[in-house]
Amino acid sequence: MKAISSNEAATHFVRGLWEESPVFRQLLGMCPTLAVTAALQPALTMGVATTFVLVCSNVVVSLMRHLLQGHLRILMFTLTIAAFVTIADLMLQAYLPRMSETLGPYVPLIIVNCIIIGRAEACGSRKGIWVSFTDALGMGIGFTFGLCVLGVIREILADGAIWGYIIMPAGFEKWNVMKLPAGAFLTLGILLGLSNHFFRKK
Repeated sequence: MKAISSNEAATHFVRGLWEESPVFRQLLGMCPTLAVTAALQPALTMGVATTFVLVCSNVVVSLMRHLLQGHLRILMFTLTIAAFVTIADLMLQAYLPRMSETLGPYVPLIIVNCIIIGRAEACGSRKGIWVSFTDALGMGIGFTFGLCVLGVIREILADGAIWGYIIMPAGFEKWNVMKLPAGAFLTLGILLGLSNHFFRKK
């Protein structure tokens, strides 16, 4: 039984990294994906905050899965997620106030992120703690990776920099459109096309 559980946990973890990537395969959480990826730092911060909420809420939902009543299920999911989002938001305000201001309302909006509610319903409410933990961790890392890829591309093209450090030569012509919503849509569209092409060939 332990071997089966470990294999299932590993499968859930790996699946969330790429095969069921929230950004590139399932197209979930598109609001923060497009809104906070103008640079790497806010993209990484949002990814880590979302992963924290996703892992903690999935584990708690798994712990109380036998107590969940059908008509109260979504309410309990939302209250659990809201508690951890509040913790994440307060931690950012306390230790990274400038980044908290940059992310603005998108941290509280993690409460309604369909990735978190979806994993609570699909895995947390049906599986044990270990499987729920690895499932959430894989999905969280996959989501963070997607945000960071967008953030790196857009920051390089918009500012010639990564994490604020200039890496492009002095004559580099900056693409100001990459700071705008149009740049987010353009970058995501190209990456989705490449992702679909890769999976089709595979």
